[in-house]
Amino acid sequence: MRVLLYVFALIMIIGWVIGFVMYAIGGLIHLLLVVATATILYNLLVTKTSSG
Repeated sequence: MRVLLYVFALIMIIGWVIGFVMYAIGGLIHLLLVVATATILYNLLVTKTSSG
């Protein structure tokens, strides 16, 4: 029975680590999407003002 508790604790810790990493990656992806959107808008504004 004691081994079963250790296995359960190990599974819970692994799940917590995976959740923490996925949360961090989700924030990074959101930041990259914001930077990409800002870059696209900047390029659109610069090309319109320089060609017009």
